[in-house]
Amino acid sequence: MSVYTPGQVVEETGFSLDTLRYYERIGLLEPIERNAAGQRRFSEEDVGWLGMVRCLRDTGMPIAEMLRFTELVRGGRQTIGERITLLEAHDQEVEEQIARLRERQAAIQRKIRHYRDIMARRDDPSPCTSAAG
Repeated sequence: MSVYTPGQVVEETGFSLDTLRYYERIGLLEPIERNAAGQRRFSEEDVGWLGMVRCLRDTGMPIAEMLRFTELVRGGRQTIGERITLLEAHDQEVEEQIARLRERQAAIQRKIRHYRDIMARRDDPSPCTSAAG
């Protein structure tokens, strides 16, 4: 089984050392094993779990819900139904967030087209001006 230093976990997950310590302190991470010198040593399982935490965080799941999900995972197989319910609710929120972002993206794209049209009109002589000339 591989072990990872905190620095390697930072590189692998993108979380800062402070975030890793915070997640351990609030219980989002199981207590991390330490070597004889007291330095944290993360397992492959820890790094894998942090990948899930990253996914949930990056998709906007509040910490309280991440903690609830963590409790459910630690609760064993009998909590799988509750995990599904929690993740389905979060998935729906992500879908709504994506829809809102698509609407905002469409507005940005309309504004880009508008500005390009303005630039095109400035660069091209007006048919009225050239006909009169």
